[in-house]
Amino acid sequence: MGSKNKLKRFQENETLPNVIQPTRETLVNESFGYKANWHAYFENNNPIILELGCGKGEYTVALAQQNPDCNYIGIDIKGARFWRGAKTAYEEQLSNVAFIRTQIELIEHVFAAGEVSEIWLTFPDPQLKFKRTKHRLTNPEFLQKYQRVLKPKGVVHLKTDSSFLHGYTLGVLDGMGIEPQMAHHDVYKYVRAPTDVISIQTFYEQQYLAQKIPITYLRFSYE
Repeated sequence: MGSKNKLKRFQENETLPNVIQPTRETLVNESFGYKANWHAYFENNNPIILELGCGKGEYTVALAQQNPDCNYIGIDIKGARFWRGAKTAYEEQLSNVAFIRTQIELIEHVFAAGEVSEIWLTFPDPQLKFKRTKHRLTNPEFLQKYQRVLKPKGVVHLKTDSSFLHGYTLGVLDGMGIEPQMAHHDVYKYVRAPTDVISIQTFYEQQYLAQKIPITYLRFSYE
């Protein structure tokens, strides 16, 4: 993407009412107004569901289209990417979608304890190199952060083309004493696969499937 296109998207994000861009200072200083108050933002008490590392926001928007009685928030540090999802949601008048530009490590400064019902991790970077372990979105530190913002019995979904990340996450869960509710190394061959897992395919997922790369799926809760 050229620098002019990025600049244009950043500028448009400033005008989209469903894009929220708090500064790191605002979050760390606990002066972010929507924390513990997201139901006021959406003007309802529906469940709040996150997509972390949402990229272009395709999955966030598709989930929101399928489930109008839930509120969806896509989070990514790269606003030029989720611009597409935010603009689509705005054009389609989806009132149950928002996007936040921030780092996932700050999630506890964005949401209060027990404020979130579900978390989706869709095709995150597996960070294959050992020195990048701390950046894997399913390392123990991140999983502990997710647990603190989730409601009791809140659910985490991991959908990925990376068999490495799938296996790594299973190992982390085992070390934490967590048994997955569902784990499949090729979810499209699983006859009881959840609809929201196989009915939504991002652009890159379609490419993986065309190359016959298996898509793995994990679902777990902390209780």
